[in-house]
Amino acid sequence: MSDDTAGGDEVGLPEPVRSSLVRTAAEVLGQMEPKDVPAALRQVQRFAPRRRSSAGAQPLWQALQHDDGFRGRVARVWSHARPELADAVAAGLTTVPDPDAPPLEADEGPAPAPAADGVELAVGAWLLRPAGWQQLARAAVADQEPDPDGGARAGSPGGRMLEMMERRAERAELEAARVTAQLGAARLEASSAQEEAAALRREQRKLRSDADRARSEARAARSEAQALRAEARALLDQAAADSAAAAADRRVAEAERAASRGEARLAQDIATARARLLLDTVVDAGTALRHELGLPPVAVRPADTVATQPGAAANRPTSRGRQVQDPALLDDLLALPHAHLVVDGYNVSKAAYPQLSLTDQRRRLLDALSNVAARTGAEVTCCFDGQPGHSGAATGPRNVRALFSVGEIADDLIRRIVRAEPPGRVVVVVTSDQEIATDVQASGAWAVPSQTLLARLARL
Repeated sequence: MSDDTAGGDEVGLPEPVRSSLVRTAAEVLGQMEPKDVPAALRQVQRFAPRRRSSAGAQPLWQALQHDDGFRGRVARVWSHARPELADAVAAGLTTVPDPDAPPLEADEGPAPAPAADGVELAVGAWLLRPAGWQQLARAAVADQEPDPDGGARAGSPGGRMLEMMERRAERAELEAARVTAQLGAARLEASSAQEEAAALRREQRKLRSDADRARSEARAARSEAQALRAEARALLDQAAADSAAAAADRRVAEAERAASRGEARLAQDIATARARLLLDTVVDAGTALRHELGLPPVAVRPADTVATQPGAAANRPTSRGRQVQDPALLDDLLALPHAHLVVDGYNVSKAAYPQLSLTDQRRRLLDALSNVAARTGAEVTCCFDGQPGHSGAATGPRNVRALFSVGEIADDLIRRIVRAEPPGRVVVVVTSDQEIATDVQASGAWAVPSQTLLARLARL
């Protein structure tokens, strides 16, 4: 048992004080939320309001004595309903100053104060429990004890009247306790509402301050956005001006390029006309010379004269450094008039068809060269090293001359063919033998690697 409870038992509360405490607790219990009601009083809260203080008197009294939280709530409700009595109890007074009494003069001395209700003072002292509350409760109770000499005799008309008046007073006290409890609860709710309103006002001030700060930040952001927009607009205008200048420059450049192309085309046309005029002049002169000399048609080609017998070396311009490794350039050379293609047979066939026999290699190569001759119109000669049974010339496809060396190697045969050609004729030698390539270039022929011809044949 706590010290407060022990002190309450030692005071020896009379029945009116205890009944007033129970009535006040019953009214407070009726206004409490179900979640805040102590477990021992939940059944009592379900009672009718008139029965809570009678049927639930014992649980209510036990809760007041042992549940400090419930007693504190009852004390707060009682204090808000009787602020003057609460102030008097806190000051340790057994009387309450009359607020309607006239002020005292300086020479009149202290005015007598009306005696407060001893029961209410004792109730307040028991609930609030200020310093020395036990003595205050005893003094308040002592002031309310009846005079034994002034009591009415039991059974007399005065006694019955007194009993009736006491019952009326008890009912009035119950009603007053109910009203007082409601008033206390209302004042407590008002105090909570005032605190909540103060908190809402503080929150409102905070929100207003936040709103002001947000508006200030928004104004600053708007100003910054406007500055950025102005800068972007200036950059856009500058970009538009630069774009217009670039477009003007491009138009001027296109005009200059068109003029340059026109001039180049005109120069090319003039050069073509000059070349055509020169070519026509040369062709006409050659034709006239052929008619004047009465030259017969060519029946024997220079290569035919060196196929089986050696010939003297001719002194002619060289073509050193003129190797052709581009198949397209090879096509251009073979497209020239009266071009002669000389192929180192086995040098090419062994690079192209190493898995075949020599006979099959020759046949495959000669067939491919026949296609080249048909497409380009060039003279084609393919030289092979001599084989037993060959006497020099061999049968090959149409438009392809196949020669086998006799008493010499094919390299020497190729050299003699190149030397036999007249100066100025386009002679293209296909070989990967650098020694042959060097010699034929010295004689004025074009040297083409074998891989270049194979690349050309692959496109057929």
